[in-house]
Amino acid sequence: MDSFIRSIINAPRAKKRVITLCIDSLFIAAAFWLALIVRLDSLEPLSVTSNWLLLILLIPISLYTFISLGLYRAVLRYMNSQAVWAIILGTIITTVSLVLLAFFVGIDIPRTMPFIFAWLCLLTVGGSRIIVRALIGRMTTSNKDAVIIYGAGSSGRQLATALNAGPEYFVSAFIDDDVTKHGSIIQGIPVRAFNDIHELIKKRKATKVLLAMPSETRARRKEVLAQLEPLTIKVLSIPGMADIVEGKAKLSEFRDVEIEDLLGRDPVTPKDDLMTANITDKVVMVTGAGGSIGSELCRQIVKLKPTKLVLFERSEIALYSIEKELGEYISNNTLNIELIPIMGSVQRVNRLETVMRTFGVQTIYHAAAYKHVPLVEHNVVEGVRNNVFGTYYAAKAAVEAKVDTFVLISTDKAVRPTNVMGATKRMAELVLQGLAQEQGAKHQTRFCMVRFGNVLGSSGSVVPLFRRQIKEGGPITLTHPDITRYFMTIPEAAQLVIQAGAMGKGGDVFVLDMGDSVKISDLATKMVRLSGLEIKTDDTPHGDIEIKCTGLRPGEKLYEELLIGDNVEQTPHERIMTAHEVMLPLSELNVFIDALDIACHNFEHEKIRQLLLDAPTGFNPTDGICDLVWNARLENESKDNTKSVNNVVNLQS
Repeated sequence: MDSFIRSIINAPRAKKRVITLCIDSLFIAAAFWLALIVRLDSLEPLSVTSNWLLLILLIPISLYTFISLGLYRAVLRYMNSQAVWAIILGTIITTVSLVLLAFFVGIDIPRTMPFIFAWLCLLTVGGSRIIVRALIGRMTTSNKDAVIIYGAGSSGRQLATALNAGPEYFVSAFIDDDVTKHGSIIQGIPVRAFNDIHELIKKRKATKVLLAMPSETRARRKEVLAQLEPLTIKVLSIPGMADIVEGKAKLSEFRDVEIEDLLGRDPVTPKDDLMTANITDKVVMVTGAGGSIGSELCRQIVKLKPTKLVLFERSEIALYSIEKELGEYISNNTLNIELIPIMGSVQRVNRLETVMRTFGVQTIYHAAAYKHVPLVEHNVVEGVRNNVFGTYYAAKAAVEAKVDTFVLISTDKAVRPTNVMGATKRMAELVLQGLAQEQGAKHQTRFCMVRFGNVLGSSGSVVPLFRRQIKEGGPITLTHPDITRYFMTIPEAAQLVIQAGAMGKGGDVFVLDMGDSVKISDLATKMVRLSGLEIKTDDTPHGDIEIKCTGLRPGEKLYEELLIGDNVEQTPHERIMTAHEVMLPLSELNVFIDALDIACHNFEHEKIRQLLLDAPTGFNPTDGICDLVWNARLENESKDNTKSVNNVVNLQS
């Protein structure tokens, strides 16, 4: 039987229409005779020739009516209200035609017979389609995975329609917080309360929960995810309506739960006056333009319509990628912005100054830096050269080129640093603070720095690592079970940097409000459970993903801070604060800079470390010198000394 129905379903469209016309003819004939038999309570009408003549005239008229109303163009499995109205209207016209034909042909029929005929016609023609649709639906859903949609709003309903029409999923239920919807049926799908989700997962064998709440705040989505997390069922979300409208995504495209939703932090609408102050109709330069922060800064800057945007980057492929992306955006939006891709290193002061003078740069966002803690710990000299001297040279070039504003992208690791990376970034802050003291007397460049924590999706971020490890079946690697970090999205960080830069008066240290710190082990656990998997522990030895702690890496802190002291003030922006930190006069700072330059040139790692300790950086290293070249050289010297000792001849023996 199943195979017979499937053969009809898979038959050509023309063949299915012919079959439907024949079946409807039988239904109309059956309704006609049943109406007469029921009304007269006798089989005698079957023997009356005039009744047969009336039926022969009625069937073509009825079929023509249904064809004209488009009933046979409707696909049964997608039958909607339009098809229902076609059946109702067609039945009414057929019934009226029956009465008129009987009158003009002179055939007597009972007065109530047309009403009985109409009801029977609706039952047979309409009911058969409902039954067939249900059968097809059951057959098609048997090979689909059951899913639950969280949210019975417009997005959820559209998603349900798209899924039920597709080959992969069928919607077994809606979950909604609106109590007025509980117990109702929308598009043939029951709406249930969240308390019923355990039953739905168990009885209906749902494999996924789809979040259809793109317009909800992140705080609300965080609450929902906190409810879903203990269920150990895969949770996916649909794209935001803005992405769907702009053609960046489709409603039926599912995404893993965004980490932004787990953090529950909603972005603040940027202030237009602060966003445009240093950018609109100005020449802007971004160093490290191809990096995670630098590239997002460039994306935000082009939207604010500078006259020129100088992309300064040492990596050829990174520069190529960001120039191509921005070029397409400028072209597609017909913007009058000149893109200037410049290859170069921030460690070459004459290159920097020449570029700034040539293009008349007015605003600089200095994002060029080495930021990966263990790598800088293993390559101390390059870390110092790039982070300290790169900032120093860029700032000196800005002064000489008469740049108006210079904004340094700093980090929370500059606060009481335990690693070389953090110490070098704090040293870079001291450089700008020292130069800012001469503002007005010797130059007009306004220096400020913006300090914030980790950004989601940046290079080396823990989130993409966890996703990959979960996909590969684990284990997830943590450095320490108690480690915590601050997180922020890259677009929000870039917008706040631009706004903070506009508020700077000179030497300001701006600190971004990062919200609450996040325990990384909790983040890993949530990501695993919302992927529909279970954590493997001693209590749950049959779990899917194990979390392993590998120990803190060189220079790594258990937690990060954003402020050195408590001397902090609020700015006009609710998520930007300003801190008053210790600084050095430029004359004293230059002594450190000169000594650090010589130490780097001679690869004197002990001297480098001592200088970083002596400067007011707050450097408190947790490890010894971890530079790979330094340690390898010491090891080689130790081996050479051992060999020399072994080669000595003992003359007294």
